[in-house]
Amino acid sequence: MIKFKVVVAGAKNVGKTSLIRRYATGKFDKSTLSTIGVDFETKKVVVDNTEILLNIWDFAGEERFRVLFPSYISGASGALMLYDVTNEDSLNDLYDWINVISSVPNAPKTKILIEAKIDLERKVKREDALKAFEKFKFQGDLISTSSKTGDNVEKAFEMLGREIIKNSLRKCTKCGELYPLEMKFCQYCGTKTN
Repeated sequence: MIKFKVVVAGAKNVGKTSLIRRYATGKFDKSTLSTIGVDFETKKVVVDNTEILLNIWDFAGEERFRVLFPSYISGASGALMLYDVTNEDSLNDLYDWINVISSVPNAPKTKILIEAKIDLERKVKREDALKAFEKFKFQGDLISTSSKTGDNVEKAFEMLGREIIKNSLRKCTKCGELYPLEMKFCQYCGTKTN
């Protein structure tokens, strides 16, 4: 099984913890408290017949914790960037989060933009989110989710896994196994990469 570290970032109260818990447990708790520092979940998922283990790091959205974020990004293969469709400031705040992630050496190659809380009345224009999506060259599609109803939660993480595999692994031409792009030989059969 292939393991990937992913980070989840976004402003305070955009629904990061609720999204992760809904994905990991299938449950929604409306009394979820704000994360203090960092939280962690793990979940196995099958993406295109490949079993992967996602180590999901939930990072607090408060500004006072943001200086710690770069040290947690290290080694991450992907990032889910969330904003709350009911809060325009949360979309604007993504610019800061992207700058923090981009400033880290070996920053995650895969970044997915997630709209959270679509079960509530939208106050942020989708066109504005699409502009941010294009500006920062997010991968996949802009996905609208609701942790409360479960809409598109699984889809968001499956897309993240699929994009990470595409951006981080290659398939061996001899044995068919997936291995990291940066390796010069397949770790399973020893075939040299092209």
